[in-house]
Amino acid sequence: MLNPVHLRTLVEVVKTGSFAEAARRLGYTSSAVSQQISAFERAVGVTLFEREAHSIRPAGAALMIADRGGELLAAFDGFEHEVKAMVQGLRGRLRIGTFPTASARVVPRALARLSADLPDAEIRLDEAEPDDVLPLVLTGELDVALVYAYDLVPRTWPEELTVVPLLDEALLVMVPAGHPAAKNNVRIEDLRGERWIASRDGTSGATCLTRLCAAAGFAPRIAFRSNDYEVVQSLVAAGVGVALVPALGYRALPGTHAMPLRHRPLRRHVHVVHRTANTNPLVRDAVSALREVCENAVGEHTSRP
Repeated sequence: MLNPVHLRTLVEVVKTGSFAEAARRLGYTSSAVSQQISAFERAVGVTLFEREAHSIRPAGAALMIADRGGELLAAFDGFEHEVKAMVQGLRGRLRIGTFPTASARVVPRALARLSADLPDAEIRLDEAEPDDVLPLVLTGELDVALVYAYDLVPRTWPEELTVVPLLDEALLVMVPAGHPAAKNNVRIEDLRGERWIASRDGTSGATCLTRLCAAAGFAPRIAFRSNDYEVVQSLVAAGVGVALVPALGYRALPGTHAMPLRHRPLRRHVHVVHRTANTNPLVRDAVSALREVCENAVGEHTSRP
């Protein structure tokens, strides 16, 4: 196989017309340059230089190799630069998994920071619930993922993962504007007779609501289900039910009012996870950007853990 170090030496010898001058420019001894050229000649099976007492003359093969070799070395230098940039975390590919409310309220600002700091990095985004993205992190299909866990619905994380807390958000009772509960600090018992709008059956949000109501001695009467909190808020604004939503899923818009439960404050805990063994240097940058965004996103119903 041709050695790129020897190729670079040959190009320099052809350019300078001297073993000694090529050695000076490359930081070698003249003897080292002579040995590299001899090794190159053995590799290609042809004499590349006519050697005289005080000079050398490149053969046609040497001129052709030097001409094409210059292009190859330039491409190799570019490739080497890309590899160094990737290792330093300046470029490469980062695959992020997230859930809808974080996609809307947290991720865009984190991506804006990453894109500004790392303009050459390729960032891909996939959206799904935690139970769907966690297997993808474990198999390496995703580098990092935003996930959550509800109070009353404890969960454990695979030991292969590093779990970094990002944000704690209050669970809010959302009611139509003008609802009697909007004027008071509401208790879950006060909503026993209400129709509820919940997330899909089997999700952590729906399970949390069921367990909360069960602790108060009743089962919630579910009228509608949606995992889209904009749809949930529109349904509440239309007066067809009330809902329990995380703070990131609520926007203060006309037609609805939201407040924490009195006596039973509950929270949803947002984390970013990645495989501990993942060596992608962009993972560190992603976690840092998400933590900074969440620190600045703390509002009335959200807080740092």
